[in-house]
Amino acid sequence: MQLPWKRISIVLASAWAATLLFGLMMSLPRAANSEAHADQQIRDRTSAESLNTAQDISSAFRSVSEVMRPSVVSISTQTDLNARVRQLPPNLRQQLPRGFEQYFGNGNRRGGAEPQPQQQGQGSGVIVRQDGYILTNNHVVAGADIVTVELNSGTKLEAEVVGTDPETDLAVLKIDRTDLQPVPFGDSEAIGVGDWVLAIGSPFGLDQTVTAGIISGKNRVQGIVDGGQGFEDFLQTDAAINPGNSGGPLVNLHGELVGINTAILSRSGTSAGIGFAIPVALARPVLDSIIENGEVRRGFLGAQVADVTPEVVTEFGLKVNKGALIRGVLEGQPAANADLQPGDVVLETDGRPVTTSARLVNYIASRSPGESVQMKINRHGQEMEVTVNLQLRTDKAMAMFNMGSPWGAELEPVTPDSARQYGYSDLESGLIVTSVSDQGIAAQAGLQAGDVIETAGGRPVKSVQQLTKALATAKQQEVPLQVVVRRGNTKMLLVIR
Repeated sequence: MQLPWKRISIVLASAWAATLLFGLMMSLPRAANSEAHADQQIRDRTSAESLNTAQDISSAFRSVSEVMRPSVVSISTQTDLNARVRQLPPNLRQQLPRGFEQYFGNGNRRGGAEPQPQQQGQGSGVIVRQDGYILTNNHVVAGADIVTVELNSGTKLEAEVVGTDPETDLAVLKIDRTDLQPVPFGDSEAIGVGDWVLAIGSPFGLDQTVTAGIISGKNRVQGIVDGGQGFEDFLQTDAAINPGNSGGPLVNLHGELVGINTAILSRSGTSAGIGFAIPVALARPVLDSIIENGEVRRGFLGAQVADVTPEVVTEFGLKVNKGALIRGVLEGQPAANADLQPGDVVLETDGRPVTTSARLVNYIASRSPGESVQMKINRHGQEMEVTVNLQLRTDKAMAMFNMGSPWGAELEPVTPDSARQYGYSDLESGLIVTSVSDQGIAAQAGLQAGDVIETAGGRPVKSVQQLTKALATAKQQEVPLQVVVRRGNTKMLLVIR
Protein backbone atom coordinates (compact mmCIF):
# COMPACT_ATOMS: atom_id res chain seq x y z
CA MET A 1 0.00 0.00 0.00
CA GLN A 2 3.00 2.24 0.27
CA LEU A 3 4.06 2.01 -3.33
CA PRO A 4 1.35 4.25 -4.75
CA TRP A 5 2.28 6.97 -2.30
CA LYS A 6 5.84 6.63 -3.32
CA ARG A 7 4.86 6.97 -6.95
CA ILE A 8 2.70 9.95 -6.16
CA SER A 9 5.58 11.56 -4.24
CA ILE A 10 7.94 10.93 -7.09
CA VAL A 11 5.45 12.34 -9.57
CA LEU A 12 4.82 15.40 -7.40
CA ALA A 13 8.51 15.92 -6.91
CA SER A 14 9.07 15.62 -10.64
CA ALA A 15 6.28 18.10 -11.31
CA TRP A 16 7.70 20.51 -8.75
CA ALA A 17 11.17 20.24 -10.34
CA ALA A 18 9.71 20.79 -13.77
CA THR A 19 7.83 23.82 -12.56
CA LEU A 20 10.97 25.18 -10.91
CA LEU A 21 13.02 24.62 -14.04
CA PHE A 22 10.36 26.25 -16.18
CA GLY A 23 10.26 29.20 -13.80
CA LEU A 24 14.02 29.57 -13.96
CA MET A 25 13.96 29.38 -17.75
CA MET A 26 11.26 32.00 -17.88
CA SER A 27 13.15 34.28 -15.51
CA LEU A 28 16.38 34.25 -17.53
CA PRO A 29 15.09 36.52 -20.34
CA ARG A 30 13.70 38.87 -17.72
CA ALA A 31 17.14 39.11 -16.02
CA ALA A 32 18.86 39.60 -19.34
CA ASN A 33 16.34 42.25 -20.28
CA SER A 34 16.89 44.00 -16.95
CA GLU A 35 20.64 44.05 -17.45
CA ALA A 36 20.25 45.32 -21.02
CA HIS A 37 17.85 47.95 -19.80
CA ALA A 38 20.35 49.03 -17.14
CA ASP A 39 23.14 49.20 -19.75
CA GLN A 40 20.92 51.28 -22.02
CA GLN A 41 20.16 53.65 -19.15
CA ILE A 42 23.90 54.09 -18.50
CA ARG A 43 24.50 54.74 -22.21
CA ASP A 44 21.67 57.25 -22.32
CA ARG A 45 22.94 59.00 -19.20
CA THR A 46 26.51 59.12 -20.56
CA SER A 47 25.25 60.38 -23.92
CA ALA A 48 23.20 63.07 -22.18
CA GLU A 49 26.16 64.13 -20.06
CA SER A 50 28.39 64.27 -23.17
CA LEU A 51 25.77 66.28 -24.99
CA ASN A 52 25.49 68.68 -22.05
CA THR A 53 29.28 69.09 -22.03
CA ALA A 54 29.31 69.77 -25.77
CA GLN A 55 26.45 72.24 -25.37
CA ASP A 56 28.32 73.95 -22.53
CA ILE A 57 31.40 74.35 -24.77
CA SER A 58 29.20 75.55 -27.61
CA SER A 59 27.55 78.08 -25.30
CA ALA A 60 30.97 79.30 -24.16
CA PHE A 61 32.10 79.75 -27.78
CA ARG A 62 28.91 81.63 -28.61
CA SER A 63 29.11 83.86 -25.54
CA VAL A 64 32.76 84.77 -26.12
CA SER A 65 32.11 85.43 -29.80
CA GLU A 66 29.24 87.77 -28.99
CA VAL A 67 31.02 89.69 -26.25
CA MET A 68 34.17 90.09 -28.38
CA ARG A 69 32.51 91.46 -31.52
CA PRO A 70 32.50 95.14 -30.45
CA SER A 71 36.21 94.90 -29.55
CA VAL A 72 37.47 93.50 -32.88
CA VAL A 73 38.11 95.73 -35.89
CA SER A 74 39.04 95.29 -39.54
CA ILE A 75 42.00 97.29 -40.83
CA SER A 76 42.59 98.31 -44.43
CA THR A 77 45.64 100.20 -45.67
CA GLN A 78 46.62 102.12 -48.79
CA THR A 79 50.06 103.03 -50.01
CA ASP A 80 50.45 105.71 -52.69
CA LEU A 81 53.12 104.22 -54.95
CA ASN A 82 53.13 107.33 -57.12
CA ALA A 83 54.10 109.49 -54.16
CA ARG A 84 56.78 107.00 -53.17
CA VAL A 85 58.34 107.15 -56.64
CA ARG A 86 58.37 110.95 -56.51
CA GLN A 87 60.31 110.80 -53.25
CA LEU A 88 63.17 108.96 -54.93
CA PRO A 89 66.31 111.03 -55.59
CA PRO A 90 66.52 112.26 -59.23
CA ASN A 91 69.50 110.05 -60.01
CA LEU A 92 67.56 106.94 -58.95
CA ARG A 93 64.41 107.98 -60.82
CA GLN A 94 66.47 108.21 -63.96
CA GLN A 95 67.37 104.54 -63.55
CA LEU A 96 63.73 103.41 -63.60
CA PRO A 97 62.78 101.09 -66.51
CA ARG A 98 61.49 102.70 -69.69
CA GLY A 99 57.78 103.43 -69.46
CA PHE A 100 57.79 103.26 -65.67
CA GLU A 101 57.23 107.00 -65.19
CA GLN A 102 54.45 106.97 -67.76
CA TYR A 103 52.56 104.60 -65.49
CA PHE A 104 53.39 106.21 -62.17
CA GLY A 105 53.55 109.78 -63.41
CA ASN A 106 56.49 112.14 -63.53
CA GLY A 107 54.91 114.88 -61.47
CA ASN A 108 55.02 117.43 -64.33
CA ARG A 109 51.74 116.84 -66.10
CA ARG A 110 49.45 119.76 -66.74
CA GLY A 111 45.75 119.24 -67.12
CA GLY A 112 44.03 115.97 -66.57
CA ALA A 113 44.29 113.66 -63.62
CA GLU A 114 47.43 111.64 -63.16
CA PRO A 115 47.01 107.93 -62.48
CA GLN A 116 47.21 107.14 -58.76
CA PRO A 117 48.18 103.49 -58.30
CA GLN A 118 47.43 102.22 -54.83
CA GLN A 119 48.79 99.24 -52.99
CA GLN A 120 46.16 97.91 -50.58
CA GLY A 121 46.43 95.72 -47.52
CA GLN A 122 44.06 94.03 -45.11
CA GLY A 123 44.35 92.98 -41.48
CA SER A 124 42.68 92.95 -38.10
CA GLY A 125 43.05 94.65 -34.74
CA VAL A 126 41.66 94.70 -31.23
CA ILE A 127 40.46 97.66 -29.15
CA VAL A 128 42.48 97.85 -25.92
CA ARG A 129 41.26 101.17 -24.47
CA GLN A 130 37.91 102.89 -24.41
CA ASP A 131 39.44 106.11 -25.75
CA GLY A 132 40.33 104.65 -29.14
CA TYR A 133 43.64 102.77 -28.85
CA ILE A 134 43.95 99.66 -30.99
CA LEU A 135 46.63 96.96 -31.00
CA THR A 136 47.63 95.21 -34.22
CA ASN A 137 50.67 93.87 -36.09
CA ASN A 138 53.37 96.16 -37.42
CA HIS A 139 53.38 94.29 -40.73
CA VAL A 140 49.69 95.16 -41.19
CA VAL A 141 50.36 98.92 -41.28
CA ALA A 142 54.06 99.14 -42.22
CA GLY A 143 54.64 101.61 -45.06
CA ALA A 144 50.96 102.60 -45.31
CA ASP A 145 49.98 106.15 -46.17
CA ILE A 146 46.34 105.71 -45.12
CA VAL A 147 45.06 103.37 -42.41
CA THR A 148 41.30 102.83 -42.10
CA VAL A 149 39.61 101.05 -39.21
CA GLU A 150 36.14 99.52 -39.58
CA LEU A 151 34.19 98.93 -36.37
CA ASN A 152 31.72 96.13 -35.76
CA SER A 153 28.92 98.64 -36.41
CA GLY A 154 30.23 99.21 -39.94
CA THR A 155 31.58 102.70 -39.13
CA LYS A 156 34.86 103.46 -40.91
CA LEU A 157 37.40 105.85 -39.40
CA GLU A 158 40.87 106.94 -40.44
CA ALA A 159 43.42 105.89 -37.83
CA GLU A 160 46.63 107.48 -36.62
CA VAL A 161 49.65 105.22 -36.26
CA VAL A 162 50.78 106.14 -32.75
CA GLY A 163 53.86 103.93 -32.82
CA THR A 164 55.31 100.74 -34.22
CA ASP A 165 57.75 98.16 -32.94
CA PRO A 166 59.26 95.98 -35.69
CA GLU A 167 61.21 94.04 -33.06
CA THR A 168 57.96 92.45 -31.81
CA ASP A 169 55.87 93.08 -34.96
CA LEU A 170 53.39 95.19 -33.02
CA ALA A 171 51.77 98.55 -33.75
CA VAL A 172 49.42 100.85 -31.87
CA LEU A 173 46.69 102.83 -33.66
CA LYS A 174 44.36 105.59 -32.42
CA ILE A 175 40.91 106.52 -33.68
CA ASP A 176 38.78 109.49 -32.65
CA ARG A 177 36.17 107.67 -30.53
CA THR A 178 35.63 107.49 -26.78
CA ASP A 179 32.71 105.07 -26.47
CA LEU A 180 34.50 101.88 -27.40
CA GLN A 181 34.46 98.48 -25.70
CA PRO A 182 38.03 97.38 -24.90
CA VAL A 183 39.02 93.76 -24.47
CA PRO A 184 40.11 92.63 -20.99
CA PHE A 185 43.64 91.26 -20.75
CA GLY A 186 44.28 87.66 -19.74
CA ASP A 187 47.41 85.87 -18.52
CA SER A 188 49.37 84.29 -21.36
CA GLU A 189 51.82 82.86 -18.84
CA ALA A 190 49.06 80.89 -17.10
CA ILE A 191 47.41 79.50 -20.22
CA GLY A 192 48.50 75.94 -20.96
CA VAL A 193 48.82 73.53 -23.84
CA GLY A 194 45.38 72.00 -24.45
CA ASP A 195 43.38 75.06 -23.34
CA TRP A 196 40.61 76.22 -25.67
CA VAL A 197 41.09 79.52 -27.54
CA LEU A 198 39.27 81.50 -30.24
CA ALA A 199 40.92 83.45 -33.05
CA ILE A 200 38.88 86.40 -34.31
CA GLY A 201 39.52 88.67 -37.27
CA SER A 202 39.01 89.30 -40.96
CA PRO A 203 40.62 86.44 -42.92
CA PHE A 204 40.41 87.05 -46.66
CA GLY A 205 38.44 90.22 -45.85
CA LEU A 206 35.61 88.29 -44.16
CA ASP A 207 34.83 90.49 -41.14
CA GLN A 208 34.22 89.08 -37.66
CA THR A 209 35.22 85.51 -38.44
CA VAL A 210 35.65 83.24 -35.41
CA THR A 211 37.66 80.00 -35.39
CA ALA A 212 38.21 77.67 -32.43
CA GLY A 213 41.12 75.51 -31.39
CA ILE A 214 43.52 74.85 -28.57
CA ILE A 215 46.92 76.07 -27.47
CA SER A 216 49.14 73.46 -29.12
CA GLY A 217 52.50 74.84 -27.99
CA LYS A 218 54.18 77.66 -26.06
CA ASN A 219 57.44 79.62 -26.12
CA ARG A 220 57.97 79.08 -29.85
CA VAL A 221 60.88 80.95 -31.46
CA GLN A 222 60.61 80.87 -35.27
CA GLY A 223 63.12 83.52 -36.37
CA ILE A 224 60.51 85.38 -38.46
CA VAL A 225 60.22 88.75 -36.69
CA ASP A 226 62.40 91.67 -37.82
CA GLY A 227 64.58 89.57 -40.07
CA GLY A 228 65.14 86.99 -37.35
CA GLN A 229 66.49 89.59 -34.91
CA GLY A 230 63.23 90.35 -33.09
CA PHE A 231 61.75 89.22 -29.80
CA GLU A 232 59.73 86.02 -30.11
CA ASP A 233 57.88 83.87 -27.59
CA PHE A 234 54.90 82.73 -29.65
CA LEU A 235 51.81 80.90 -28.51
CA GLN A 236 51.10 78.12 -31.02
CA THR A 237 47.49 77.30 -31.85
CA ASP A 238 45.52 75.11 -34.22
CA ALA A 239 42.67 77.64 -34.38
CA ALA A 240 42.54 78.52 -38.08
CA ILE A 241 44.53 81.69 -38.88
CA ASN A 242 44.62 82.94 -42.47
CA PRO A 243 45.72 86.07 -44.36
CA GLY A 244 43.76 88.98 -42.89
CA ASN A 245 43.75 87.50 -39.38
CA SER A 246 47.04 89.26 -38.62
CA GLY A 247 46.66 91.67 -35.71
CA GLY A 248 43.43 90.12 -34.48
CA PRO A 249 42.90 88.75 -30.98
CA LEU A 250 43.44 85.26 -29.64
CA VAL A 251 41.16 84.94 -26.59
CA ASN A 252 40.44 82.35 -23.90
CA LEU A 253 36.99 81.11 -22.91
CA HIS A 254 36.69 83.95 -20.40
CA GLY A 255 36.80 86.41 -23.31
CA GLU A 256 40.25 87.66 -22.26
CA LEU A 257 43.01 88.61 -24.66
CA VAL A 258 45.94 86.18 -24.48
CA GLY A 259 47.64 86.84 -27.82
CA ILE A 260 47.81 88.81 -31.07
CA ASN A 261 47.52 86.54 -34.13
CA THR A 262 50.61 87.09 -36.24
CA ALA A 263 51.78 84.27 -38.50
CA ILE A 264 51.11 80.79 -39.83
CA LEU A 265 53.33 77.86 -40.72
CA SER A 266 52.08 76.71 -44.10
CA ARG A 267 53.33 75.64 -47.51
CA SER A 268 50.17 76.89 -49.22
CA GLY A 269 49.87 80.30 -47.53
CA THR A 270 46.63 79.30 -45.80
CA SER A 271 45.93 77.60 -42.49
CA ALA A 272 47.61 74.25 -42.02
CA GLY A 273 46.71 73.96 -38.37
CA ILE A 274 49.78 75.75 -37.01
CA GLY A 275 49.41 79.43 -36.21
CA PHE A 276 51.41 81.76 -33.99
CA ALA A 277 50.29 84.58 -31.71
CA ILE A 278 52.33 87.14 -29.76
CA PRO A 279 51.52 86.54 -26.07
CA VAL A 280 50.11 89.49 -24.13
CA ALA A 281 52.97 89.14 -21.65
CA LEU A 282 55.21 90.38 -24.47
CA ALA A 283 52.69 92.67 -26.17
CA ARG A 284 51.35 94.65 -23.21
CA PRO A 285 54.63 96.34 -22.19
CA VAL A 286 55.09 97.41 -25.82
CA LEU A 287 51.55 98.80 -25.90
CA ASP A 288 51.98 100.70 -22.63
CA SER A 289 55.36 102.13 -23.63
CA ILE A 290 54.13 103.36 -27.02
CA ILE A 291 51.05 105.01 -25.49
CA GLU A 292 53.08 106.61 -22.70
CA ASN A 293 56.27 107.52 -24.58
CA GLY A 294 55.40 107.38 -28.27
CA GLU A 295 58.10 104.72 -28.64
CA VAL A 296 59.25 101.49 -27.02
CA ARG A 297 61.74 101.89 -24.19
CA ARG A 298 63.32 98.61 -23.15
CA GLY A 299 65.47 97.48 -20.29
CA PHE A 300 69.15 96.71 -20.92
CA LEU A 301 71.09 94.03 -19.02
CA GLY A 302 74.52 94.35 -20.63
CA ALA A 303 75.22 90.63 -20.84
CA GLN A 304 75.64 88.03 -23.56
CA VAL A 305 73.50 84.96 -22.94
CA ALA A 306 73.15 81.46 -24.39
CA ASP A 307 70.91 78.43 -24.02
CA VAL A 308 71.91 75.72 -21.57
CA THR A 309 72.27 72.66 -23.80
CA PRO A 310 73.87 69.28 -23.04
CA GLU A 311 76.92 70.40 -25.01
CA VAL A 312 77.16 73.66 -23.05
CA VAL A 313 76.73 71.80 -19.76
CA THR A 314 79.68 69.57 -20.65
CA GLU A 315 81.82 72.38 -22.09
CA PHE A 316 81.46 74.69 -19.08
CA GLY A 317 81.00 72.05 -16.38
CA LEU A 318 77.62 73.47 -15.34
CA LYS A 319 75.75 72.03 -12.36
CA VAL A 320 72.30 72.61 -13.90
CA ASN A 321 70.76 71.52 -17.20
CA LYS A 322 68.30 74.36 -17.80
CA GLY A 323 68.27 78.14 -17.67
CA ALA A 324 70.16 80.92 -19.48
CA LEU A 325 73.95 80.97 -19.38
CA ILE A 326 75.73 84.30 -18.87
CA ARG A 327 78.59 84.08 -21.38
CA GLY A 328 79.88 87.62 -21.00
CA VAL A 329 79.19 90.90 -19.22
CA LEU A 330 79.98 94.49 -20.20
CA GLU A 331 81.94 96.52 -17.70
CA GLY A 332 80.01 99.32 -16.05
CA GLN A 333 76.65 97.95 -17.22
CA PRO A 334 73.74 96.53 -15.16
CA ALA A 335 74.85 92.88 -15.19
CA ALA A 336 78.38 93.73 -14.09
CA ASN A 337 77.10 96.22 -11.51
CA ALA A 338 74.98 93.42 -10.00
CA ASP A 339 78.08 91.17 -9.88
CA LEU A 340 76.77 88.73 -12.48
CA GLN A 341 79.71 86.74 -13.80
CA PRO A 342 80.43 84.67 -16.91
CA GLY A 343 79.39 81.11 -16.17
CA ASP A 344 76.40 82.07 -14.03
CA VAL A 345 73.13 80.42 -15.02
CA VAL A 346 69.95 82.45 -14.59
CA LEU A 347 67.17 80.20 -13.27
CA GLU A 348 64.41 82.73 -12.47
CA THR A 349 63.53 86.37 -13.05
CA ASP A 350 61.09 87.88 -10.56
CA GLY A 351 59.94 84.38 -9.66
CA ARG A 352 59.32 83.30 -13.27
CA PRO A 353 61.25 80.24 -14.50
CA VAL A 354 63.87 80.91 -17.17
CA THR A 355 64.08 77.92 -19.50
CA THR A 356 65.93 79.45 -22.46
CA SER A 357 68.07 82.46 -23.24
CA ALA A 358 65.20 83.85 -25.37
CA ARG A 359 62.95 83.85 -22.30
CA LEU A 360 65.53 85.91 -20.39
CA VAL A 361 66.10 88.34 -23.26
CA ASN A 362 62.36 88.81 -23.79
CA TYR A 363 61.69 89.42 -20.12
CA ILE A 364 64.48 91.98 -19.75
CA ALA A 365 63.26 93.74 -22.91
CA SER A 366 59.72 93.86 -21.51
CA ARG A 367 60.86 95.73 -18.40
CA SER A 368 61.25 99.50 -18.32
CA PRO A 369 64.61 101.24 -17.83
CA GLY A 370 65.19 101.92 -14.15
CA GLU A 371 63.26 98.86 -12.99
CA SER A 372 64.88 96.28 -10.71
CA VAL A 373 64.77 92.58 -11.57
CA GLN A 374 65.27 89.87 -8.94
CA MET A 375 67.25 86.96 -10.36
CA LYS A 376 67.90 83.50 -8.99
CA ILE A 377 71.17 82.21 -10.39
CA ASN A 378 73.31 79.11 -10.07
CA ARG A 379 77.04 79.74 -9.65
CA HIS A 380 79.25 76.66 -9.50
CA GLY A 381 76.40 74.62 -8.04
CA GLN A 382 75.23 77.17 -5.48
CA GLU A 383 71.99 79.12 -5.84
CA MET A 384 72.14 82.85 -5.19
CA GLU A 385 69.81 85.85 -5.38
CA VAL A 386 70.91 89.04 -7.18
CA THR A 387 69.16 92.31 -7.94
CA VAL A 388 69.80 93.95 -11.31
CA ASN A 389 68.91 97.60 -11.93
CA LEU A 390 68.18 97.89 -15.66
CA GLN A 391 69.28 100.74 -17.90
CA LEU A 392 67.89 101.97 -21.21
CA ARG A 393 68.49 99.73 -24.21
CA THR A 394 69.81 101.90 -27.04
CA ASP A 395 71.59 101.29 -30.32
CA LYS A 396 74.74 102.67 -28.74
CA ALA A 397 74.40 100.29 -25.81
CA MET A 398 73.87 97.31 -28.14
CA ALA A 399 76.87 98.39 -30.24
CA MET A 400 79.11 97.77 -27.23
CA PHE A 401 78.70 94.05 -27.87
CA ASN A 402 80.45 94.50 -31.24
CA MET A 403 83.76 95.69 -29.83
CA GLY A 404 86.46 93.12 -30.27
CA SER A 405 84.37 91.08 -32.68
CA PRO A 406 85.92 89.30 -35.68
CA TRP A 407 84.82 92.26 -37.81
CA GLY A 408 87.61 94.33 -36.28
CA ALA A 409 85.33 97.36 -36.36
CA GLU A 410 82.72 99.16 -34.33
CA LEU A 411 79.40 99.09 -36.18
CA GLU A 412 76.31 101.02 -35.11
CA PRO A 413 72.78 100.94 -36.53
CA VAL A 414 71.92 104.24 -38.23
CA THR A 415 70.09 106.78 -36.10
CA PRO A 416 69.23 110.40 -36.98
CA ASP A 417 71.96 111.60 -34.61
CA SER A 418 74.65 109.28 -35.93
CA ALA A 419 73.70 110.10 -39.54
CA ARG A 420 74.11 113.83 -38.89
CA GLN A 421 77.37 113.22 -37.04
CA TYR A 422 78.88 111.60 -40.13
CA GLY A 423 77.40 114.11 -42.57
CA TYR A 424 74.43 112.17 -43.92
CA SER A 425 71.06 113.87 -44.21
CA ASP A 426 68.92 111.20 -45.87
CA LEU A 427 69.84 107.92 -44.19
CA GLU A 428 67.04 105.75 -42.81
CA SER A 429 68.79 102.43 -42.20
CA GLY A 430 72.11 100.65 -42.42
CA LEU A 431 75.23 100.20 -40.29
CA ILE A 432 77.68 103.04 -39.73
CA VAL A 433 81.33 102.05 -39.36
CA THR A 434 82.58 104.21 -36.48
CA SER A 435 86.10 102.77 -36.27
CA VAL A 436 88.26 100.12 -37.98
CA SER A 437 91.23 98.30 -36.51
CA ASP A 438 94.27 97.28 -38.52
CA GLN A 439 93.25 93.65 -38.46
CA GLY A 440 89.91 92.01 -39.07
CA ILE A 441 87.33 91.41 -41.74
CA ALA A 442 86.41 95.10 -42.09
CA ALA A 443 89.97 96.22 -42.85
CA GLN A 444 90.49 93.38 -45.31
CA ALA A 445 87.35 94.43 -47.19
CA GLY A 446 88.51 98.06 -47.39
CA LEU A 447 85.91 99.52 -45.03
CA GLN A 448 86.69 102.90 -43.47
CA ALA A 449 85.33 104.88 -40.55
CA GLY A 450 82.26 106.81 -41.72
CA ASP A 451 81.21 104.18 -44.28
CA VAL A 452 77.59 103.04 -44.20
CA ILE A 453 76.85 99.40 -45.02
CA GLU A 454 73.43 99.51 -46.68
CA THR A 455 72.94 96.00 -48.03
CA ALA A 456 74.60 92.61 -47.70
CA GLY A 457 73.92 89.84 -50.16
CA GLY A 458 71.28 92.03 -51.80
CA ARG A 459 69.30 92.59 -48.59
CA PRO A 460 69.13 95.67 -46.36
CA VAL A 461 70.96 95.34 -43.05
CA LYS A 462 69.97 97.06 -39.82
CA SER A 463 72.02 95.14 -37.26
CA VAL A 464 75.41 93.49 -36.83
CA GLN A 465 73.58 90.21 -36.30
CA GLN A 466 72.02 90.45 -39.77
CA LEU A 467 75.41 91.24 -41.32
CA THR A 468 77.06 88.34 -39.50
CA LYS A 469 74.25 86.00 -40.57
CA ALA A 470 74.63 87.11 -44.20
CA LEU A 471 78.39 86.40 -44.05
CA ALA A 472 77.75 82.96 -42.54
CA THR A 473 75.30 82.16 -45.34
CA ALA A 474 77.80 83.27 -47.98
CA LYS A 475 80.53 81.11 -46.44
CA GLN A 476 78.19 78.14 -46.37
CA GLN A 477 77.52 78.67 -50.07
CA GLU A 478 81.27 79.15 -50.64
CA VAL A 479 80.79 82.55 -52.28
CA PRO A 480 82.05 86.01 -51.26
CA LEU A 481 79.59 88.35 -49.57
CA GLN A 482 78.81 91.44 -51.66
CA VAL A 483 77.99 94.56 -49.66
CA VAL A 484 76.82 97.96 -50.92
CA VAL A 485 78.63 100.70 -49.01
CA ARG A 486 77.95 104.41 -49.03
CA ARG A 487 80.96 106.66 -48.56
CA GLY A 488 80.01 110.32 -48.66
CA ASN A 489 78.10 110.85 -51.91
CA THR A 490 79.39 107.64 -53.48
CA LYS A 491 77.99 104.14 -53.38
CA MET A 492 80.38 101.29 -53.99
CA LEU A 493 80.34 97.51 -54.06
CA LEU A 494 82.79 95.73 -51.76
CA VAL A 495 83.43 92.04 -51.26
CA ILE A 496 83.86 90.39 -47.87
CA ARG A 497 85.51 86.98 -47.82
